[in-house]
Amino acid sequence: MDINKLLKPNKIAIIGVSEKEGFGGDTCRNVLEYMNEDSYYFINPKREVAFGKKCYNSLVELPENIDLVVICTPQHTVEQLIKEAAAKGAKAAVVYASGYSEVGTKEGKEAEESLINLCEEQDIALMGPNCAGYVNFINNISPFAFISEERNRKGSVGVVSQSGQLVLSMMDSPKTKFSYAISAGNSSICKMENYLEYLVEDEYTKVIAMYIEGVKDADLFTRVLKKAAIKRKPIVVLKTGRSEKAQEIAASHTGSLSGADKVYDALFEKFGVIRVDDLEELMSTSLALATMKKIPENNNFASMNLSGGETGICADLGELNGINFVDFAPETLKKLDELLPGYATPNNPLDMTATLSYDVEKFAQALDTVMSDPSVGIVAIGYTLLQDIADPAIYYMSEGIERVTAQKNSKPVVMIPFTENTRNSEYSEKLEKAGVPVLPTSNYAFKVLKNIADFVGYDAAKHNIEVEIPNPSKGEGSVLSESESKEMLKEYGMPFPDCKIAKSEEDAIEAAKEIDFPIVAKIDSPDILHKSDTGCVKLNLNAENEVKEAFNEIMNNAQKHYPNARINGVQINNMVASGTEMIIGVNNDPQFGPCVLCGLGGVFVEVFKDTSLCLAPVSRDEAYKMVNSLKGVKLLRGYRGNKPADIDAYVEAIVNVSRFACDHKDELKELDINPIFVYENNVCVVDALVVKK
Repeated sequence: MDINKLLKPNKIAIIGVSEKEGFGGDTCRNVLEYMNEDSYYFINPKREVAFGKKCYNSLVELPENIDLVVICTPQHTVEQLIKEAAAKGAKAAVVYASGYSEVGTKEGKEAEESLINLCEEQDIALMGPNCAGYVNFINNISPFAFISEERNRKGSVGVVSQSGQLVLSMMDSPKTKFSYAISAGNSSICKMENYLEYLVEDEYTKVIAMYIEGVKDADLFTRVLKKAAIKRKPIVVLKTGRSEKAQEIAASHTGSLSGADKVYDALFEKFGVIRVDDLEELMSTSLALATMKKIPENNNFASMNLSGGETGICADLGELNGINFVDFAPETLKKLDELLPGYATPNNPLDMTATLSYDVEKFAQALDTVMSDPSVGIVAIGYTLLQDIADPAIYYMSEGIERVTAQKNSKPVVMIPFTENTRNSEYSEKLEKAGVPVLPTSNYAFKVLKNIADFVGYDAAKHNIEVEIPNPSKGEGSVLSESESKEMLKEYGMPFPDCKIAKSEEDAIEAAKEIDFPIVAKIDSPDILHKSDTGCVKLNLNAENEVKEAFNEIMNNAQKHYPNARINGVQINNMVASGTEMIIGVNNDPQFGPCVLCGLGGVFVEVFKDTSLCLAPVSRDEAYKMVNSLKGVKLLRGYRGNKPADIDAYVEAIVNVSRFACDHKDELKELDINPIFVYENNVCVVDALVVKK
């Protein structure tokens, strides 16, 4: 399969041309408008001419071979036309027809499977079915089924979408400019992952914007994300499916806290992918990254505004969105003090007052001064650029911006409006040519700034940019008892209290003597997961008679509440001192493999759900980042006079669990270590549960 034949064909044939509105007619209008006349052929046996151009009766009649066939006819005609196209040299096809797997019927699924088999047999790179085609803006190739207003859209954002309507919405927006706009449809042959790989390698694409509902080829997807991470090419993704309703009921805390959508969050975090919430954020983030001449060297911001009100808004929104407005260096403050009016105080965010905005020289000096601060990575200028310009400030400001950004060592600049108005196209384009994107209004703007900051702050060297994709499993799963779970984990350096399994009162007393008091007794059974809820755990036993009584009570409670449970006996454990209760878990995603979770443990895991997730393998840097992202990390660092806990040992345990998960990726479903006590100098695992596939 040669995707170049699909996206960069020399000759294309359009079958089912029409002068009516609709896919056939609108595709013709697009190719007539944007493509060279000798690069395409029209085919319709019922017409001699369409739009003044000759129509051929069939592919056979064409005077030369083609690379791509665009099929605008109904589903039942598609396969025969692909065979004819293959005979005419075509190695690619765009199929608009619906009625395949997307309708959910047996017939639709069978039709798509048949189409897949045919394309594989003929070595056809197929876009669709059920798609809207694509536009290659670099080479002016436009087999696209929707009409948009005529304008220059050539740029450097590569779009791939599973929704054709969203592609059209992006093209209708006056601000985004593209290298490619691809409506992938069902992605039966050429998958989303194939288009993504193409755009990662494409020299004309600076930024990739994606709308996805799911991933078909997890291995290829992760390999391409790794490639993009190493190349530092931004990928911005709008992924639907945040609802937890579709998640399977999990046997452990970990499973319920790390559902499918959270796995995507962890995947994107590992590879530095920017995840957004809606189409506006997708477009604005992509455009900003594509417009800037270079990626900022650091993610510290400076804000320059014309009023105190705007400055206050920036300060508040910056804090809400996690934007770091770095303190200016003393020499920066000194220079600004000389430039600003006497009633202005230099700070970051900066209120320049409106005075400077009417003086090209002074505005340029102020911008250059802020930009030259060694701690600043990017400068955000607050100004509302209206469609109809009344205030002439933008005339002077834009010239000052152009002067400064033209300098060899200039840093990225963005403009933030404070109300939503149609942007003045003349000055938007002037700023864009200077590498300055005009962002959406302030709330969205600061989300975009946060996205840029996160991308700039991502360092692939601090992440283990691999994933352990499991092989498909068959058969029924199983739950291990606590003692069996502990035996597996001991091999990975996980520390547990001393433990023996007692099958009788005598065994329990003897085990207690060997381990030493105080003792914890609890049922050992693969069928009893939540032991404390049913009286199957007894704590702080200090005498032989207490151990004997506890053994009998636990066994009776187990048989009462779980009459069919498999019972190995009663665990006799050394009772360890309480520490800070944390959790470590694993949920093995069928597509992307083991995900390691950490967070507050004990009962608090369900109450506060203060957790962090990372796809395995987890590097030490990733583990530290997970722990530091928790609100409960304050408890580990020492809170209200308490001594700090051993975060290093907790991180080591997370990394060891990651190794365990990777080694058992084909058999492990879930792992729950809850709680793991974190002490001043070490850790101890109190409870563990392994669930196999």
